[in-house]
Amino acid sequence: IYADPAKRLELYFRPKDPYCHPVCANRFPTSTMLLRVTRRSRKKQQLDPEEQIQPEVQFEMEILGIVTTVYKFQGMSDFQYLAMHSGPDGKQTSMYDKVLMLKPEKEEFFNKDLPLYIPPPIFSRLDTPVDYFYRPDIQHRSGYNNPQVSGENLIGLSRARRPHNAIFVNFDDEEIPTKPLDAAVQNWKKVCTNPVDKKVEEELRKLFEVRPVWSRNAVKANISVHPDKLKVLLPYLAYYMLTGPWRSLWVRFGYDPRKHPEAKIYQVLDFRIRCGMKYGYAATDMPVKAKRSTYNYSLPITVKKQGSHTVSVHDLKQGLGSAGTSGAKKPPSSRYKLKESVYIFREGALPPYRQMFYQLCDLNVESLQKIIHRNDGTESECTERDGWCLAKTSDDLRDSMSLMIKQIIRSTRPALFSNTTSSEDGKEQLAYESGEDEDDEEEEEEDFKPSDGSENEMETEILDYV
Repeated sequence: IYADPAKRLELYFRPKDPYCHPVCANRFPTSTMLLRVTRRSRKKQQLDPEEQIQPEVQFEMEILGIVTTVYKFQGMSDFQYLAMHSGPDGKQTSMYDKVLMLKPEKEEFFNKDLPLYIPPPIFSRLDTPVDYFYRPDIQHRSGYNNPQVSGENLIGLSRARRPHNAIFVNFDDEEIPTKPLDAAVQNWKKVCTNPVDKKVEEELRKLFEVRPVWSRNAVKANISVHPDKLKVLLPYLAYYMLTGPWRSLWVRFGYDPRKHPEAKIYQVLDFRIRCGMKYGYAATDMPVKAKRSTYNYSLPITVKKQGSHTVSVHDLKQGLGSAGTSGAKKPPSSRYKLKESVYIFREGALPPYRQMFYQLCDLNVESLQKIIHRNDGTESECTERDGWCLAKTSDDLRDSMSLMIKQIIRSTRPALFSNTTSSEDGKEQLAYESGEDEDDEEEEEEDFKPSDGSENEMETEILDYV
C-alpha cells in the first residue's frame, strides 16, 4: 500500500472472515519523529516493613528516525455483514462452517440443504458523513396540478451536457444534412479567433474534399488541433453517422455514402484482438494493453483521482489550439497529432489497442483489399450490416487480421506456442472475443509502445456531442 500513493490502507477487524468489510485510512504527509521510550524501574531497599516506598523510575528516549507519511482512520466503520441465519425463534446460527469450503469436500457438502444466504455485492463507497441538502417541497398556488410524468420531468444528470451542436444521422434516415446548424456555426466563430485556427479549418476542409468520410482519430493523425477545438470544428464541417456501415464516422455535408458504391472503402470495421487459451495465449500474454478493466475496480480503497483540466471557451480563444502553450516538447505543427497506427492497419504491426475501428481503405494489406473489392462494379444494394460489400465481408476480414496478429505474437513470443498445434491449412476457427476497454495504457510489456492515445469512438464520441 505504501508503494502506491493512490491506495488507502485497509484494516480488517476479522482478518480470517472473508465477509469482513474493512475500514480505510487516508495517507497524509507529515514531519514527525519515531521515538523509542524505555521505562526502567528499580525498587529501593525497604527498611521499615510498614512503610511504602515508591520504586525509582527512569525514562530513556532514543530517536530512531523521521516519519514522512502517516495513515489516519478518519471514516466510520461501514456495515459488517455476518454469515448468520435467524431461526423462527429469533436464534442466530452461524453459517461459516456451511458456506466456507476450507478443504476439498465431497459431493455431500454441495448437496446439503441450507438456508438462503446472499452476501451483499458491494458496500457503501463513502465512509464519511455527507449532507444531502434535500430541496424543500415547493409550495404551489391553489388549483395547481402536477403534470403527468414524462421523460422531461425525470431527474437526470447533475448538469446539462454542453452541446456541441452536431447533427446525428441514422442509416434509415431518408435525408442527409447539407449544412451545419446555426449554433454550430456560431460556436466555431466564437472560438476561431487566430490565424492558426483558420489554417486548421482549411486543412480539415481539404481532408473532406479528398475523402468525404473520416474517423475522428484519422483526423487527429493528419492535422494538429487541440481536442477541444476539434469538438467544435467537426460539427461545423460534417455530420455524424450513428448506425450502419459508416457508424462512428464523420461525413461531409451533402455527401450520402448510401447512394455511392465507391463509398464502400470508407466503411468501418470493428476489430477486436482475439485471445484465450484455445489460441495459445491469454490476454496478459499479448504485448497490446487494453484500456481499462472492470477487474481493477478499486473503489473505495483508492483516493480520488485528480480531475483533468477543463478547457473553457476563453482558453480556446487565447490560442489554445495548434499554437498551444509555450514550453512543450513537441513542435507546434505536431503537438496534438496522433500516430498513424491509431487508424491504419499494416501487416507485421500490432494495433495499439485491443479494440480498433478501422475504415476499410485504411487496411493497408493487399490480401485484405482483395476481400473488400471482390464485388467491384456489381454492387446492387447498400445494407445496414455490410454496406456495399458482400455479405460476411467483415467476418472474413476479422479472420484474416486475427491470423496475421497471431503470427506476429508467435514470432515475438515463440514460447507461448511451444505446446500448441496449428491446423493443417492455417485456417483456424477463432472465436469473437473482445478485449475492449480495460485498464489504462500503462505498464507496456517489452519494447512495444502504443500510440499517444486512442478513444473508443462509438462509446465516447456520441457523449461529447449530445
